[in-house]
Amino acid sequence: MGDRRMLTKKVTDDDNFMALSASAQALYLHLSMSADDDGFCNQVSICMFKAHASVQDLQALLEKRYIYQFDNGVIVIKHWRMANALRKDRYTPTVFQEELAKLKLKENGAYTWLPDGCQTVANCLPQDNSSKDNLSKSNTPPKSPSRGKREFVPPTLEEVEAYCRERDNNIDAEAFLDFYESKGWMIGKNHMKDWKAAVRTWEKSRKEGTSGGNQTGLTERDRQREAVRKKYEGRNFFSD
Repeated sequence: MGDRRMLTKKVTDDDNFMALSASAQALYLHLSMSADDDGFCNQVSICMFKAHASVQDLQALLEKRYIYQFDNGVIVIKHWRMANALRKDRYTPTVFQEELAKLKLKENGAYTWLPDGCQTVANCLPQDNSSKDNLSKSNTPPKSPSRGKREFVPPTLEEVEAYCRERDNNIDAEAFLDFYESKGWMIGKNHMKDWKAAVRTWEKSRKEGTSGGNQTGLTERDRQREAVRKKYEGRNFFSD
């Protein structure tokens, strides 16, 4: 694994990044320095100690989507491959292959959640010739896609905002997007098939909230914040 880590000014000079607290920016730096060659880091608590960062700082990085966090606490730097690329003879694959399988790379090099769980990131990573030969010699025929089955494509923030305006439902589009991105666009144990139907479900739940139904919208984001807070509360990062 390489000892050098790079940052891109496309992230650090962005107005949204500069709006973060100094401790949140420092936390991002230490997470990046502790990440492996694929941008994964399982030393969140240590990085928070080094940066003198709070749980709120970690939440800010998660909410602004500078990092993604998995259920086991491991995080990945979203824009890692925009700044870090190693030659294949210096590259060490991450040990977090299960988490890597849940991501894909955008054209700009940023990680994003992959709804169907297929490991397309591996196609963009350094490989040696032996790995390619082994793949080419595989006797397993490729699976043909089911006829008539559409692949789910996550919506953009603009698409969700436009649909919510069309329905005049006052749903927080960014909260909706953050919530389902954090779950890999899963509904329970099933992959989402229609995001517009999910918006309508949020809309219905919000209306029922006044009579004891489940509140959604910003409440979902609050639940994510609460989950992070519970994970790290009670830990004194600055004790002697």
